[in-house]
Amino acid sequence: MGGVPADNVDFVVDLDQVPRWIDVESRSSLECENEDPSYLNSYFPDPLKSPEEESSRNGMVSRFPVDHEVNSKIYLWRGQPWNLEVDAVVNSTNENLEEAHSSQGLHAAAGPGLAEECATLGGCRTGMSKVTNAYDLPARRVIHTVGPKYAVKYHTAAENALSHCYRSCLELLIENGLRSIAMGCIYTEAKNYPREPAAHVAIRTVRRFLEKQKDKITVVVFCTGTSSDTEIYKRLLPLYFPRDKREEVVAIAKLPADVGDENGETIIDERKIRIKPLPKKTIPKLPEAPVELPISDIGLVRRNSSYLDTYLDPAFMSLIKDPDQRRQEKWEKNAQAQGGWNCAKMLGFGELGGPPLSAAEEYSLHSRYLSKANSLNLSEIAEMKIVYRGGVDSEGHPVMVIVGAHFLLRCLDLERFVLHVVKEFKPLIQKPYTIVYLHSAASLQIQPDLGWMRRLQQILGRKHQHNLHAIYVLHPTFHLKAAIFALQMFVDNVVWKKVIYVDRLLQLFRYVPREQLTIPDFVFQHDLEVNGGKGVIVDPRTKYVYHRP
Repeated sequence: MGGVPADNVDFVVDLDQVPRWIDVESRSSLECENEDPSYLNSYFPDPLKSPEEESSRNGMVSRFPVDHEVNSKIYLWRGQPWNLEVDAVVNSTNENLEEAHSSQGLHAAAGPGLAEECATLGGCRTGMSKVTNAYDLPARRVIHTVGPKYAVKYHTAAENALSHCYRSCLELLIENGLRSIAMGCIYTEAKNYPREPAAHVAIRTVRRFLEKQKDKITVVVFCTGTSSDTEIYKRLLPLYFPRDKREEVVAIAKLPADVGDENGETIIDERKIRIKPLPKKTIPKLPEAPVELPISDIGLVRRNSSYLDTYLDPAFMSLIKDPDQRRQEKWEKNAQAQGGWNCAKMLGFGELGGPPLSAAEEYSLHSRYLSKANSLNLSEIAEMKIVYRGGVDSEGHPVMVIVGAHFLLRCLDLERFVLHVVKEFKPLIQKPYTIVYLHSAASLQIQPDLGWMRRLQQILGRKHQHNLHAIYVLHPTFHLKAAIFALQMFVDNVVWKKVIYVDRLLQLFRYVPREQLTIPDFVFQHDLEVNGGKGVIVDPRTKYVYHRP
């Protein structure tokens, strides 16, 4: 899309030859022509079918509304940025600005002068940028930036560092009086950054920056070096740069729950500064005729006095724990007291001990959670598409789909998630039902321990355990199988014996027909990468056919 790959500096491309985003065909992976009618699913309606109705029903407002002025500045180009005739191009490099770690082919195209100037800059920190002359390139300047190394444990730090890379490049562009820039993928394969999450960061950071500085920048070209990167950008650009109201409405349902702050950076609640007003102190009216009391009652009067009540700190009063919290602490202490359960904790499974709940206690616990769930707006949890209704399995049982890769602990309130699960499962657990768990690529995410899983099972209650027909686990890993084995041993041998491992999609479709499931696109890609030539997968939504290689 938008040209052909070219590494030769003699191949100079004018911006007139690069398609603008607003001129690209409207059809994308968000919308498919000649869609298979068998995909229509009344249990989980496709937002593309009636977006206006769906949006008005949910009452959600787009976080990235249509902005034609901003859209007119965005270009998508398949090729190397240094072949473009723009004011500045971006070079992804390391802290020492070394030629060997820079974007492949850039120094050869620019000439030896670029490496000589980079050696005088004194390096560059991760997340920051520095600017040099472009020498033999058609551009006027080269902006060098250092992308972060990725590790799941430090996902948020890497995400914010990558966001700062893109923002600092745009800031340098404005500081140097330049107005057009071509940006390749800063997240390199050598630093192990997952492609699609990184593209989300790149696109949303540029969108947020242009919202504030659109008068100072005329062109931003996203340059991709591979067909997979191009497809990712074609799929994600409509989410952050919708070209019409239809794309805007679709984006509401498909955007991730965490799209960052006003700069595109991930919001970390623990680092927010909370300013609390001081408690008001009011002077009570003195009684007109004080009553003489016995000495033994003076202390009682003072303790109950409204005068002292005005000086009580609400924060101190909040230390009085409610019964549920006291019960949870008692449960945790009982779990620690049982030495036999400590082996589970040593294996990293969490606290699996604690006294079992009676049927009455489980019913009361479930009722309280359900009542609270019905009183709250949990739409932000529903938007994450972690748990949602499917159709029915081959035996006619209703299906609940769980997407493991969408379970992001870094941006998920576990208590609100439990409330959402209780609310979603309530209509299903009254009769036999099935769970389909998609573990595809979920091993990259941090998962809760099994002690939390046991607590969730207690909240759902015995009816959930009795009516559960089967749990189909797609693309299980060794670690997941070990965790489920621990659940069978320590939590509930009846429920977790119902797990059926499914290694590929074709096998899953034997139990649950394809038209009864709404499956994220990355699951198909993961199945292709893991299983390769084991069968053929045809997705009726996208018409993609995965053949035996």
